[in-house]
Amino acid sequence: MNRAIVKLSSGYDMPLFGLGTCQIKESDIIYKVIDEALRLGYRLIDTASSYRNEQHIGNALKDLLPKHGLKRSDIFITSKLAPKEQGTEPAYAACMQSLQRLQTDYLDLYLIHWPGKQKLKPDDCGNAEARRQSWLSCERLHKEGKVRSIGVSNYTVKHLDEMLGYATICPAVLQVEYHPYLVQKDLLSWCNLHNTHLQAYSSLGRTHLLSDKDVIDVAKRLERKPSQVLLRWGLQQNIGVIPKTQILERLAENAALWDFELTTKDMERLSQLHRNTKFCWDPSGIA
Repeated sequence: MNRAIVKLSSGYDMPLFGLGTCQIKESDIIYKVIDEALRLGYRLIDTASSYRNEQHIGNALKDLLPKHGLKRSDIFITSKLAPKEQGTEPAYAACMQSLQRLQTDYLDLYLIHWPGKQKLKPDDCGNAEARRQSWLSCERLHKEGKVRSIGVSNYTVKHLDEMLGYATICPAVLQVEYHPYLVQKDLLSWCNLHNTHLQAYSSLGRTHLLSDKDVIDVAKRLERKPSQVLLRWGLQQNIGVIPKTQILERLAENAALWDFELTTKDMERLSQLHRNTKFCWDPSGIA
C-alpha cells in the first residue's frame, strides 16, 4: 500500500488513509479487522470514547503489533472526546482513560468529537464555554506529551473562528462529513488558511453515493468500484479518508486507491454533485 502522509501543523506525520472503527464493537471482529488491516498496510486507526471499542483495540494491538513486526511508533492512533466529557477536568480525565483503555502512553491525535455538551440544549451558550474549557485541556495534554496533535470534529466555521479567540494552538486536524453530496468548501478554505488538515468521515455518504449515476459512470470507465472512486476523490484533494468496514474483503478494496487517478473532469463532475446533504449530524445549530 502507498503510505501517503500529510505533515500536520504539530510537526508530526499522519497517514492520509486509515481505518475507521465507528460501530465496530465486538472484540473478535475488532481483532480480525485490525489483523487484516495491518497485514494490508493500514497504519492509521480512528476510534473514539463514544465508540466503546477502545479497550478491544488496545487488546488487539498489544497482540497484533508484534505479530506484524510493528512497534507502537509505526501506527497512528486517533481518539475523541465525547460530548458528555466536555469541560476542564472531565476532558483531561477522559483522555487519560482513553490512553488506559488503548494501552498506550500517548495518542497521535485527540479530537473534540462534537461542539456541544451532552444534556445542554443546542442554543445554550454553555456549549461554547464547555468546548473552550475542553480545548484548553487538550492543549495541556499536548504540552505534557500525552497527545501529539490535537484537533476538532464536526465544527462549523463559526465554531472554528471562535477558537481563534482563546486557542494558543490552532487545531491540527478538522474531521467532518465530506463527500460529493456535501462539498464543504468553506471549511476546506478555513483549513487551508490556518494550516489545519481536513479529514473526511462518511466518504461514501453512508453508502447512498454508491448508487449515484455519475459515480457509477466514472467507476465503470476506470474499471473501479464506486467506493474507490469516492475515496480517491477525497485523496486527490489532500483530504484524509478513514473508511470503515467489518467485511475483511472490503479492507483490501478500500485500500486499492494508489494505482489510478481521477481526471480533472472526473473531479469536477463529482464535485458538482454537491447538494448540501448531510447523512450524519448537523452541528450548525450548536451555539
